[in-house]
Amino acid sequence: MILPYRRWHEGSREAWQRAEQLGFHTAYTYDHLSWRSFRDGPWFGAVPTLTAAAGVTDHLRLGTLVTSPNFRHPVTLAKELISLDDISGGRVTLGIGAGGTGFDATALGQEPWTPRERADRFGEFVPLLDRLLTEDSVSYEGDFYSAHEARNIPGCVQRPRLPFAIAATGPRGLGLAARYGQAWVTTGDPRLYENGTPDQSVQAIRGQHEKLADACAALGRDVSGMDRILLTGFTPDRRRPLGSLDAFVDFAGRHREIGFTEIVIHWPVPDSDFAADEKIFEQIAMEAPAQLR
Repeated sequence: MILPYRRWHEGSREAWQRAEQLGFHTAYTYDHLSWRSFRDGPWFGAVPTLTAAAGVTDHLRLGTLVTSPNFRHPVTLAKELISLDDISGGRVTLGIGAGGTGFDATALGQEPWTPRERADRFGEFVPLLDRLLTEDSVSYEGDFYSAHEARNIPGCVQRPRLPFAIAATGPRGLGLAARYGQAWVTTGDPRLYENGTPDQSVQAIRGQHEKLADACAALGRDVSGMDRILLTGFTPDRRRPLGSLDAFVDFAGRHREIGFTEIVIHWPVPDSDFAADEKIFEQIAMEAPAQLR
């Protein structure tokens, strides 16, 4: 996870190139207008950042974790994604979630949506975006979103469309992940972040995974056919997995046993919640995969 807080020519470009050199499978960025403690500092847009990253890398996959309906519309997002997928040569994954109550929720002047409204909008957003990325022309009239003869020719390089990594923990979101997702994303149980223990977190995440498996089974799908992604930094472990190679291997191994196929770690950001020793970070990138095979 490379946060878009630096100017492209002042360290951001080098981070994306270095991620490829270190052998990471995918490098993501957040898709926000502003975010948490970074709100009053530099923060750049996700799609232009990923477009620039595509131009300075060759095989690294690129993605968002996560895009949301908070300030996106499926019609315009689909056009940007098709363009990005083309520029990158088919290396894009769209991480997508229902959104939350952060700064993005009110940046366009609207009142924050309730959890139910976020779920309702997400339930419309994902199927419409799926159609826009797979059909040449789409017309649709919904409760929240509309499209009138929206053209998306020639479509994605990746067929039938670029993959969706759907962030979800509730039943409606997990149902969308099971139906439309090529991957599922979780950050763990937020209720455990402050006062929970790592063991409690693992059990909670195991429970989320079991619910995903049930949602897949209800559609006749095997959950093992999906990638399962854990975005770290939001469990009670916090920064501890990046404290040493052994700590990370232990953390990743415990979650691999649950069924996770991908562990996402934050590129160190000094003087923030994501501060870490960059040498240890690079050691983890280069040496941990061999220990986890």
